[in-house]
Amino acid sequence: LQFISDYTEENSFPPTVRETAEHFSVSLKAIQDHFTALTKKGYLLKDEKRSRSLKVLGNVTKKANKGYKIPVLGSVAAGKPIFCEEDYENTIYLSEPFVRPGNSYFALHVKGSSMINAGINDGDIAIIKQQSTANDGDIVVAIIDDSVTLKRFFKEATRIRLQAENPDFNPIYSQDVKVLGKLSHIIREY
Repeated sequence: LQFISDYTEENSFPPTVRETAEHFSVSLKAIQDHFTALTKKGYLLKDEKRSRSLKVLGNVTKKANKGYKIPVLGSVAAGKPIFCEEDYENTIYLSEPFVRPGNSYFALHVKGSSMINAGINDGDIAIIKQQSTANDGDIVVAIIDDSVTLKRFFKEATRIRLQAENPDFNPIYSQDVKVLGKLSHIIREY
C-alpha cells in the first residue's frame, strides 16, 4: 500500500502490476494476488477494465489489537480562525465503529469556544473524516485565507457561510473555502 501511495504521489498516477512486481522482485501473479487481497480487505480499489486504476482507500492503517492509527496534526480554531499548521504531533488509536476501513481520518486539538453549543469544547480532540465536500449543516474543518477553523458549513447563493455554535461569534462568509474534512467524533478527557 505504501509503495502504491508513494508511486501515485510522485507520478500522479498509480503503478501497473508489472511495475509493482519489478519493484519487489516478485512474479506478476504474486502482485495480482496481493492486489486482490487488499481489495477484499477494503484497502485498495481497482477497476479491472482499466489500467493504472489502483487507488489506496485512505491512510488508515490497522495495527494489531490497538485499532486504527489516526495522526494528530496540530490544532484547529473553534473561535477565530488560526494560521493553518499541519504538524504531526502523535498518533491515537481508534477502533470500529468510530472509524471505518476505507476512509481517511486525522485528528486535531480544538482551541476556543465557538462550537460549545454543539458540544465541542476547548481542549477536545476532533476526529475528522477527510473529504473535500460537505452538506449544509455539517461540521467541517475548513481553510480560509491560510487559516483553519471548525464550523458548521452552509452553502448560500454566492458564498459559503461558516457558522459558529455560540451566539458570541459571528459567522464567517467567504467565496473561497476549502473543506478538509467532516467532523466524525469528539474525544474529551475529564
